[in-house]
Amino acid sequence: MKQDKKETEELELDPMYTPETRAQSFRLAVYSWLQPLLFALVFLILLSTFAGRIIGVDGSSMFPTLHDHDMLVLQSLAYKPAQGDIVVLTQRSFSDKPIVKRVIATGGQTVDVNYDDNTVTVTDPDGTRTVLDEPYLGEPMHRPGSPTNDHIEVPEGSICVFGDNRNNSTDSRSPSVGTADERCVLGRAVLRILPLHRFGVL
Repeated sequence: MKQDKKETEELELDPMYTPETRAQSFRLAVYSWLQPLLFALVFLILLSTFAGRIIGVDGSSMFPTLHDHDMLVLQSLAYKPAQGDIVVLTQRSFSDKPIVKRVIATGGQTVDVNYDDNTVTVTDPDGTRTVLDEPYLGEPMHRPGSPTNDHIEVPEGSICVFGDNRNNSTDSRSPSVGTADERCVLGRAVLRILPLHRFGVL
């Protein structure tokens, strides 16, 4: 510590250590601090321009896949919803804010939720039935206390969406949400950029 103080005193006594060199050192320190922030800002702008929108998660309905305040990059250009995709959509009958859910079924399909068996079955227009494999669920489903739709027929041009946090999600099972028009989909979540320790492709 004494050595550092001595070196500082020597610098201050050095005739070359002028106010101009101090100002230059300060500018270099500020630049080295701002540089990573500028790179991050440019990265976000490029993502927003070429990949799609950047949006934050509000709430825990997609836990454990997504957490509250996660920041997501959306694929918006030429996107058509597909089963299993995580999408961000607007549903004015439920909320003025965009909501994040997973696509369970698309137009023409039928969804049946069985809380006793902890299964979701999707039936295609040709009658083919598929029990969904849902490893993203954090816990078994419980029958909600409020009225819900356990049998959902998805109109053409619409999608059925559920939250991964099935027991704490208001989604297409609820009459206040129902099925969503595909035109209300803002895009598919393709990348989580924040927080950095959970950065990755979805």
